[in-house]
This record gives sequence, structure tokens and C-alpha cells, in this order.
Amino acid sequence: MSEQHREAPAPLEPYFDRTPQLFGDGPLDPLVYDASPRALRQRTVNFAAKRLVDMRYVSGLDRATAERNFRWRPAIAPGGLGFRAAPDGQAELAAAQRRGDIIIEMDDADRRVTVRWNDAGFGKPVAGAAVARAGYGGIVLGPNASLQFDPQPVVRRQPEPGRAWPLGDAVETPPAPPADVVRALDTFFARSTGAYGILIATPEGILCERYSEFGFADRPTPSWSMTKAITCSVIGRLIQEGWLASVHDPAPAPLWRDPRSIHRLITLDQLLRMRSGLAFPVSHGDGRVTLGFENSAVYQDAGDAFVAAQRSIVATVPGAVFRYINSGLNVLGAVVRDQIERRGLPYHETLYGLLVDRLGMASYQHSADTAGNLIASGAGFATLRDYAKLGVLYLQNGMWDDDQLLPQGWADYALTATHTGTSYAACFRTNTDRLFPDLPPDVAWASGASDQRIFILRRHRLTVAVSNETDYPMDLAALNRVIASAIAAWA
Repeated sequence: MSEQHREAPAPLEPYFDRTPQLFGDGPLDPLVYDASPRALRQRTVNFAAKRLVDMRYVSGLDRATAERNFRWRPAIAPGGLGFRAAPDGQAELAAAQRRGDIIIEMDDADRRVTVRWNDAGFGKPVAGAAVARAGYGGIVLGPNASLQFDPQPVVRRQPEPGRAWPLGDAVETPPAPPADVVRALDTFFARSTGAYGILIATPEGILCERYSEFGFADRPTPSWSMTKAITCSVIGRLIQEGWLASVHDPAPAPLWRDPRSIHRLITLDQLLRMRSGLAFPVSHGDGRVTLGFENSAVYQDAGDAFVAAQRSIVATVPGAVFRYINSGLNVLGAVVRDQIERRGLPYHETLYGLLVDRLGMASYQHSADTAGNLIASGAGFATLRDYAKLGVLYLQNGMWDDDQLLPQGWADYALTATHTGTSYAACFRTNTDRLFPDLPPDVAWASGASDQRIFILRRHRLTVAVSNETDYPMDLAALNRVIASAIAAWA
């Protein structure tokens, strides 16, 4: 057969859909968590610097008290769905500090802490730093010399002077509490040596507050993951304001806009209830790559927390399984920032103004990351009097000073446990598993590391705020008795 009569080969079927898309080339490359020994060591010193900056320059502890309360926390690689971090090695780190292998430097003028770890057997020393800036909390710098943003003063709305708490900051000295409450408080503080204090209130006023020798009414204390309840409430505010439509809509994260991405299946509700399925590939020092569900990197890494969260992979079917992570809340933080900035509003002032400034929580401040994002998953600070205002907002079903700040039914939504598998609700925890055996199962609380809590007892119209220093055990049985005695005395 001649060449001119030979049939042309059939065209190859394309491997990929060539339909033009309006939203880019798909999801970003996933962030790979570096779990090499040196990277974990870097995170360890970064977090130590963050904790000491928080205690010294945000909570305002003197150096001796800060160092006495400081506990080392070694960084650990994220694990799988069943993994629960149980860090060890604190004693070795403390011994390295005593030997002089780990040096802590504090610069009061710059509100900066640097932690240097010198180990001749490990090679080059590892140094991590953190700084505190007003309105931005303690910011992890890590090995970087400076921030990636200019932390300008944040204009905050102040509560009306002289107005009675909770609408203002004027607090009348309450009567002495009943004897049963006093005894319960005595036991609690005797058995909880890290406690800053505890406050019990109704929407009408403060019933009782007591502080430790290093806790005061005007001392901002760490919240850690209680900040998640703030973020949840801000999402409620955006729905109330009409900026977002429903928690059951796909999360409009700025880096998740390509409709071909599986990330588009994740709803705001799934992010709030820790059912997003987000995870990271974890690269180990021995060359293995595993799947990890991140829980602490946002407080240890000097980077953009919102971008890192959006670069998570979807490891399980969205909605299928509960796994407590920080990434999902920082995706929500990215959503909030995007909603603010697309309206041409200043990010930091607007975020504070949406919720905490409306509640008169003047002491509250988020911690920022090195890119200037106000971290949505944790590490905020406030006084107990201001934390309790969030509890009052939920006792009043989202109503504040005759304004409906949260949608009707939001308190029911946020404080009700997800239907299966966990007592977790929407950034709040509930007592359905009877962690506090003398409290009703419908009690809910904002919860943070080291047992920071804001209890919301809706049927009893009580809120209880308690704060504790990191890594000190709190006697939860004694706390259970304090709140049970408060119900008996005042509900």
C-alpha cells in the first residue's frame, strides 16, 4: 500500500479535562510537615520562646514567676487518626537548661525572648525567638530576624466608663459566698497550684471571684483553644451580618476556590465541629512519609498560619470522622480575613470590632503569626472578667445590650454536641460524657490547654471562667465541686 493511502492513526484520547476553568489550576501543593530531628528541635525552642513571651509580656508576670511556672514541651510529629500526643523529654530539656546547653535571653525593651539550644553532638546550635506586640499577643519569630508585617497600633473600642459589668467594667464587690462554695474554692486552689483564678457570674453580675498569689482581676491569662469559641462566635456574627449565609455552605476559603478541588466539599459546619478531614503529609528524618493530623504546629512554626492550613490535604471524607486539629479553625480565620478585606475594611480593627469589642472585652487580644494573621485556633488572652462576658452572651442566646449579635438559635447550634461519636459541639465541649459528674449533661464550655475553661450553664443562668498556667495539672474533681456548689447556692 502506498504511503498516500495509509490511514492516519486515531487521535489519542486526552488524559486530562481541558475544559477552561475560571479559578486557577486547582488546589495548592500540600504543605509537608518536616519531622526531622532538627526541625522538631527548632519547634521546641520556638514554642518555649512563645510561652515565655506570653507569660512575661502579655500576662505581665515577673521573670522569676514566669520561669518558675514555665514547663518545657518537646515538639512531636503529628500522628494518625488514633494518635494522641503524649510528649516526653521535659526532664531532659530541663536538665539541658541547668547544664547551660539551653540559654534563655529576655529583652524587656523589645519584649522579646530568644531560646538557644547548643548541643555539640547535634551540630549547629538552634535558636528560636518570639516577640510581644500590643494587640498581637506573643508572635513566634523562630529563626527569623523580623516579622513579615508591621504591627501598627490596633484601634479598639473601649467599654463605657463606670457602666456595670457585664456591659461595662465596673464591678461591685459581691457578698461573701456561702460556706459550701468557700470550702470548695479552698480545696480547688490547694490542689491546683497553677490556677490564676476562678470567677462565677450571672448575666446580672459577678457572684464570686478568687485569684491565686500570681493571679489578679486585671491580669490577662492564656486561653489557648478557648480562642476557638471566639472564632466560632465570629462566624456567627458574619452570618448575623449577612456576610455569610449558612454554616452548611462550603467554606469560602480564599485558596479553595477551584470547583474541581475536594476542598470545596468541606462546609463551615465541618470545620467548626472538627470533621473536615484535613491532614498533612509528614516527612520523617529516616525518609518515611506518613499521614499526620496537626495539632500544635501553628504555635511552633514561624509562618503564615492561614496559608499553611489551606494547604492541608483532605485525608478523610469531610464530615465522616471527628479529629481535633487546629488547621480547620485557621481555615476559618482565613475566611474571616477574606470577608473583611473584600469589603475594604481594616482587618485587625474589624475583627476585634465584630465581637470582643462589642462585648467590652477590652483586655482580650489574639496572638498573631509572623504574617500578621490573628490566629483563629488559640493563644488569645483576656482577664477572667472579660472571658465571662462571652459566657453571658451565650446565656442570653446571643443578645447583648438590646442587640442580637448572634443569629437566633446560634447558642443551640454551637453548644449542642455533634450527633455521634464525641461530646464536641461547634468549638465548644459538652458534658454528655459526664467529665464533670455532678454537673448536668447539657453544660457546655469553651476549652483550652491546661484546663482553661468558660462554662455555660444555660438552665441555671450561670457562667464560670477559670484559667490555669500551662502544664500545671488542675484538679478537675475539685473544679466539679466548685461549680456544683455554685449551682446549689445561686441557681
